[in-house]
Parts: sequence; structure tokens; C-alpha cells
Amino acid sequence: MPAEGKSDMERIGLFSEMGYITIGDKYVSHHMRPFNEAASKNRQMLPGGTKTLSALQAGYFEPQFVRIFAGEAYSNPVQLRRRYRLAESKKNLGKAFRPSNGEKLPCGLGSYYGTIGGSYAYFSPQLKAKERYIPPGKNFYTNPGKKGSGYGYAGLTIGKQYPHKPDGYEVDRINAKKAQEEHKRLVKGGPFKLNLCPQEYFDMNPYFSDKPLPPEKKLPPKKSVAPPFKPSSPAKKSGGMKGGTFDPYPSHSADPYVIKKSKAATTNKEEQIFHPPSGPKSRPVTSIVTLNVTR
Repeated sequence: MPAEGKSDMERIGLFSEMGYITIGDKYVSHHMRPFNEAASKNRQMLPGGTKTLSALQAGYFEPQFVRIFAGEAYSNPVQLRRRYRLAESKKNLGKAFRPSNGEKLPCGLGSYYGTIGGSYAYFSPQLKAKERYIPPGKNFYTNPGKKGSGYGYAGLTIGKQYPHKPDGYEVDRINAKKAQEEHKRLVKGGPFKLNLCPQEYFDMNPYFSDKPLPPEKKLPPKKSVAPPFKPSSPAKKSGGMKGGTFDPYPSHSADPYVIKKSKAATTNKEEQIFHPPSGPKSRPVTSIVTLNVTR
């Protein structure tokens, strides 16, 4: 049992508390710890300051100008092109082709002057001989169409005329009567009937009695009730004249005039009156036309 405090078993539930890696180190909060601690210790990289671009070599990284190709041969592109043309001209077997005469120009539409082959018979404007045109024979003749829609007119359809059927008066009633007579003829006997006496659907009334009822009892005469009391005049409304009150004038009570003491200005922050801050103040705004002109 330790002299002060609780034992390890009571405090963390172990027989003995495990040892710590950092013993005696001071606690440093992670909020106060710098992001790059090594950057704030020892000597740092010290540049020689910024250099301005100029024609001198001091504005570049290297102390002297370094060439990309060191020791390459000098070549003249004009001389190389001339050598290439001489080498290509030696490959020609003869002189360059030149026509004997200049180009001949045509002297108008339809002329073949200046062409290589001249005119062709296929492009001749003369008409070819054609055979005489014989028109084909005529078609068979028919009578012109008859006027009318065909409904209610005789002789306007392709086939024969519709046969006429007489339409008697009240044909539906006569056909229904014939169907009813045919139905009665087919019925052999009359409707089916039971020989039982008809009975009531519900049971008899159990409270029904054949005995005569006793004479009607006479009720005692009603007592007359006195009419309610109504005042002679309606109630008076309260006003400045005090006409609707019991007392015409209220009793006067002494009310001495006491001057209230004004409170002194408080300097304590807790007792001062809260004044809300003012809203956002307006600022000068550049117009859209000025922005577009500047842009």
C-alpha cells in the first residue's frame, strides 16, 4: 500500500504500473510546436540575393557562357544547297525540254486553234438522222362519270341496283308481339304455385294483448309561475358623470407628490446599457461600364 494516493490496482487495475519511455521530459503542447522544427535550428541556406537580368554574365547561373555543341564544325546552308543542285543536275541525260514554238491561244468559242488533236466527230453540232415518230394507239373510250353520290340515285353504281324492300309501319312492335305469342305457345303449363298458407316474415309481437287498456290517468294541473322581475329602465353605462355606479363620486385618498431621484451614470460594465453596433457602411462601387472599359 503506498504512503500517499491509491495503489496501482485501484487506480488502473494492474498489479504494477508499466514504465514510461520519456521520464523527466517537459511537456510541450502540440499547438505551440512549430511545423518544421529543423528549419529554425543551425545555419540555414543563405542565398547571395537576387540578380537582375542584364547583358553581363552575372545575371546567369554559370560564370561563363556554355555552348550546347562544343567543337562542332561550321556549316554554310547556302553552299550546301548549291552543292545539292549541282549533284542533281549531273544526273540529267540531256538538256532541258523546250517547245519549238510558243503556246497557241484559242481565237473564240468553238475554235480548235491551239489544241493538240483538233476537233472530234462526237462533239459535232450537226443533227443526226432520226426515224419518223409513230404515236401509239388510243385507249378505249368510256362514258363520263355520272353525277351524284350514289345514295338515293338509281343507275349510279357499278353493279345492279339495290333491291327494294318495303318498310311497314311499327315493324318492331309487330315483331315483338309475334315473339311473345311464340313464347306462350311453347309454354306447357301455368306458373308454379305452392299450396302452403303464407306466413309472416317476423315473429308475433310479444307485447301485443287482446285486453282493453285501462282509462288514461289525468295529470295534476300545473302551477302557474310568476313572471321574472324586469327593471323599469336598463342599466346605466359608466362614464364621466358616474351615473352607473353606486356612489356618485369616488372617495379621495391622499397621494403626496414625491420626486423620483435620478440614477447617476454607472461606470460598471455590467450595469451599462447594451447598444448594438451599427450595420455595414456603404462603400464606393465601380460601375459595370467602367469595368468593361478598363478590361
